[in-house]
Amino acid sequence: MQGKKNIAAGFLFLAGFMIYGFILIYLRDFAPGKEAWIADYAVGRHFESRLAHVHGNLFAFINIVVGYLLLRLPIGSASAKGISWLTLAGMLMPLGILSEVVFGLPPALVLVGGLSMVAAMIWFGVVAARL
Repeated sequence: MQGKKNIAAGFLFLAGFMIYGFILIYLRDFAPGKEAWIADYAVGRHFESRLAHVHGNLFAFINIVVGYLLLRLPIGSASAKGISWLTLAGMLMPLGILSEVVFGLPPALVLVGGLSMVAAMIWFGVVAARL
């Protein structure tokens, strides 16, 4: 049954990015040099870090919802499988943002993840409209 892996991955991803949120709170409020971190609130690594946190939690939640709906709606097997995998691949976007911040990697994962999530949402929208 398609959807179970989206729900499981979504909750685990959500937990991971919630923990990452606590790290961001530490950097803002308690870490040595927190003033520099606060001063760069809207630019550079700080901004990218917040983007990763927000998109990680959003895409985790989207996976949970998509997984639940795939289990409940009468969607064909091929569409359900494609939507499921594209939605999972969408989680590469926040991982890509984080890998840019931490490792200085190029934004390839950001593009792959973003395009996957958009494609999944379009596909799911079309399938849902046909129900």
